[in-house]
Amino acid sequence: MVFDQSQEGVSHTPAARFIHWTFIPLYVYGIIKQVGEIGELENRGLLIFESVFASTFLLIVLLRLTYMRRFKTFHGASRDPHRVHAIIAKSVHAGIYTSLIMLPLSGLAIAWLYSRGIKDGLLQDGALALHEFSASLSYVMIATHVFAAMYSRAKGEGIWSSMVPVLKERGPSENRVVIKIATIEKGIYDRIEELVIGKGRR
Repeated sequence: MVFDQSQEGVSHTPAARFIHWTFIPLYVYGIIKQVGEIGELENRGLLIFESVFASTFLLIVLLRLTYMRRFKTFHGASRDPHRVHAIIAKSVHAGIYTSLIMLPLSGLAIAWLYSRGIKDGLLQDGALALHEFSASLSYVMIATHVFAAMYSRAKGEGIWSSMVPVLKERGPSENRVVIKIATIEKGIYDRIEELVIGKGRR
């Protein structure tokens, strides 16, 4: 089922909000409790726990991705987004899910290699590098997502209210500073569309 993203006041389903908000503490817990040094995996109990946690985390991410795909990126928006804005938003969402999938997969690779006695070398170093990159990418993507949500809230687009239970929007912002920034933003999108997307049609 595909929902109309231009219908003002449409909220996400209770299941979507539950999945969205309960995933946050799981992610934070995983980041805080991640293994500091690979040598800690000598503790077999910790190795098993980390493997089970990573597998559970990966399953939840995949279930979340599967369920949330039924909603358009700007679900709840009072108007259709600019084409370039939509592409950027979808790219950020893709980056978030890519990082959240690579994070547990690389963690499982580290644990599997370690359990096979591969504690260093090219394979283990590669898995560790991918894990660190995935974690860093998730920080950047999630921070970008949070900033974008707050900016959308400031503009009063309706997207915030569809997912967040507090500080509900009351329509498009009438703040002159916000309107000015939004105008500049649209001008940038128009220019990008003219330079990049427009060329693709020639």
